[in-house]
Amino acid sequence: MHHPTLTSDRHLVIEIPHLRATASRAVVLALETAVVPTVLFMLLLNFTSLVPAAAGVLGWSAFVIGLRRMLRRDVPHTLLLASGMLVSSAVFALITSSAAVYVLQPVVGSLLMFLLFVGSAVIGRPITARLARDFIHLPAELFAHRTVRRVFVNVALMWGGSRLIDAAMTYGFLQWSLDAGLLSRGVLSGLFTALTIAACAGHGWRRLRGLPDVTLRMARPPEPA
Repeated sequence: MHHPTLTSDRHLVIEIPHLRATASRAVVLALETAVVPTVLFMLLLNFTSLVPAAAGVLGWSAFVIGLRRMLRRDVPHTLLLASGMLVSSAVFALITSSAAVYVLQPVVGSLLMFLLFVGSAVIGRPITARLARDFIHLPAELFAHRTVRRVFVNVALMWGGSRLIDAAMTYGFLQWSLDAGLLSRGVLSGLFTALTIAACAGHGWRRLRGLPDVTLRMARPPEPA
C-alpha cells in the first residue's frame, strides 16, 4: 500500500491503491467476514445442530484473526468490527438456543451501526475517517481541511443509511424463511455493502479532486510475483 507524500509547499499528493489490489482486499474481507462464515453456519446447522454451527463460526473468526497475526499481516478495523458482530451473533444464538437469533442479532447490529455512523457524523467525528485507513494511508494534515472533514461526514451518513436499509432487507428475508435470511445476510448484504463502498468512494474521489492543494493519483499496478 502506498503512502501519501507531502511536498515542500504543503501540497498533498495522495496515491490511491491500484483498483485490482483494492478489489482483491475487498473480496478477501467479504469472504472472511460474510460468505465463508454464512456457508459454514448453514452447512453445520443442516447436517449437525446449532451448537456445532455456532462453534464453527466462533472458530472461523478466531482462525482468520489468528492467521493474520501469525503471518504478521494487518488486521483491518473492518475485519475486527465484522468479526465482533459474528462472534456476538453466535454467542446470542447459543444462549437463546435459536438459529434465527444468529440472523436477527446482526439486524440489531446493523441498527446500532446506523446509530454509530450517523451519531459520529452529527458530532463531527465521523468513524469513516478511521475505517478509511484500512484501504489507504492518509496524512494527518488532510483531516484539518474543512472539505475533507465534510466528505467523511457525508460518507458516514451514507454508510449509516445503508446499514438501515441492510437491516430492513435482512429482516424481510428472515420473515420468509431462515435459509432466506442467511442468504440475505451472507450474500445480498455483501453485494449491497460493495455497492455502498463504491458509492462512497466515488463521492470522496469527486470532492477531493476539486481541492486545489490536493492531488490524487493512481498507484502503479502491483508487480506479478
